[in-house]
Amino acid sequence: MVDKRRLIVHEQAKSPIAEAYRTLRTNIQFSKTDGELKTIMFTSSGPGEGKSTTIANTAVALAQSGKQVILMDCDLRKPVLHKIFGKENRGLTNILVEEVAVDECIQGTLVENLRILTSGPIPPNPSELLGSVKMQKLMDYLKTQADYVIVDAPPVIAVTDACVLASRVDGIALVVNSDTIRPEMAQKAKELLIRAQGHILGVILNRVEIEEEDAYYYYYYGSNNKKIVK
Repeated sequence: MVDKRRLIVHEQAKSPIAEAYRTLRTNIQFSKTDGELKTIMFTSSGPGEGKSTTIANTAVALAQSGKQVILMDCDLRKPVLHKIFGKENRGLTNILVEEVAVDECIQGTLVENLRILTSGPIPPNPSELLGSVKMQKLMDYLKTQADYVIVDAPPVIAVTDACVLASRVDGIALVVNSDTIRPEMAQKAKELLIRAQGHILGVILNRVEIEEEDAYYYYYYGSNNKKIVK
């Protein structure tokens, strides 16, 4: 069953939060002008920062603009995208370990233009799988199948998985929780990604309270003044 509470861009398209995700979509589309931007990884400094909800809604917003999107769950430790979209969790690890055909594991969603590749069963060696030659070949193949491949990766500081993937994607969005983030943790996450040769597109400040006045102006003018990426 789809978790409608989390897919606010799909379920509440006229809300201020949905508009903020469309602003994020625009920022992503114009964030890299010196090369291809097809594979984008979302990560966070630590757990509980709203990363997976953010990436799910961003993928929906991109698909709603007419782009073909594949959402890929590379969080092989605590995957949740299959729960958000109400899908069977047969995906990435089935391809990498059992050599199941890729097209058998990519699933459609209720959102037009959006497909999902779930994590599959949790393996004992996530970092090794994500850094494998098979994983690189899979990424190369997926890039031929969509306009955007959006990757959900584990938090940077907790495990090495995001850094393993950093150099394999065209850009990285770092999600931080405005309520709990410690500046030094966000700085450390940034440094680790750069050291891994990742290209950081920007920071998404999550869980910013929308003032009542801002919400009023959104409904009146059809826009929102909140900045979600910087």
